[in-house]
Amino acid sequence: MTEAHPEAPPTRDQGPHPAPSADRTQEVRADGPATHAPWAQGSAAQGSATATPSHDLRQALGAVRAEVAKAVVGQDAAVTGLVIALLCRGHVLLEGVPGVAKTLLVRTLAAALELDTKRVQFTPDLMPGDVTGSLVYDARTAEFSFRQGPVFTNLMLADEINRTPPKTQASLLEAMEERQVSVDGVPRPLPDPFLVIATQNPVEYEGTYPLPEAQLDRFLLKLVLPLPERDQEIEVLARHAAGFDPRNLRAAGVRPVAGVEMLARARAEVAQVQVSREVLGYAVDVCRATRQSPSLSLGVSPRGATALLGTARAWAWLSGRGYVTPDDVKALAHPTLRHRVQLRAEAEIEGVTTESVLDTVLAAVPVPR
Repeated sequence: MTEAHPEAPPTRDQGPHPAPSADRTQEVRADGPATHAPWAQGSAAQGSATATPSHDLRQALGAVRAEVAKAVVGQDAAVTGLVIALLCRGHVLLEGVPGVAKTLLVRTLAAALELDTKRVQFTPDLMPGDVTGSLVYDARTAEFSFRQGPVFTNLMLADEINRTPPKTQASLLEAMEERQVSVDGVPRPLPDPFLVIATQNPVEYEGTYPLPEAQLDRFLLKLVLPLPERDQEIEVLARHAAGFDPRNLRAAGVRPVAGVEMLARARAEVAQVQVSREVLGYAVDVCRATRQSPSLSLGVSPRGATALLGTARAWAWLSGRGYVTPDDVKALAHPTLRHRVQLRAEAEIEGVTTESVLDTVLAAVPVPR
């Protein structure tokens, strides 16, 4: 297995790229030359010495990208975002036009991590019980028994979630927040890990029901899957011409390289990543600035600030550091916050986008030195 070393900072459209090399643990690349990080020293002073992430865990999770690449072409950034979500126990919203391998991406990720996965096609006639499960009468015993729905899995793919009415969309709220499902007043815990990966087509497509802001806020990340570049699309066709079958991942050579136990150990290490008060203040200032933006009618909530902290810690861990820098906050700002803000109608008419607003906010908020 080889460890992933990225070449460039994350792009705002796709989400985080693979984490940077661990040999730059004492450098800061915010807006100037590399310097020794005062927030690293401050973090170590708050507790014991700053822990160094385990090389074997990072190497195993880095190898997930190589396995997914055997079936999916050109979506490394989305794979890294999904790994971050698993480390943070958060849910992911994938957005992209039909046919950019959203479903295949999730299935391949589950195979590489040896996790159970189930897919639900959200349609206008889907009922809540079709997702969570329901009580079924057994004529032989004259009793009702609970039949589990597809939500009882590790990775639940909610395909085209914005094509089902709000009543069915809301059936996922308890599962996403409490990691349980209540049927007939009885709470039933879901497996661990549990992650909802919901796909949606852009809301301007006909026949869609935009997710309400309260439910959007439950998703840790929103990752946008772009159309492939020309050479990537040629590679896709070449694989199919050579006999690639997206329904047979084993034949494509995809194999498990990590599992539940490794994820649990990695989560424990991510929870130990230190954050100085200066970096905490920077994350809060970024979120508060969205609430004061004249282009937004809805800014980032405190839950969004907590999510930004969590994803930045996971990104720092993947980078091989035991502390968070302002660059980590910047790197995850777009995928963590883009779905938590709402544009004013007049701003939309003028062509303003959430991405441009977040760019403005990140440029305006002072970076701690």
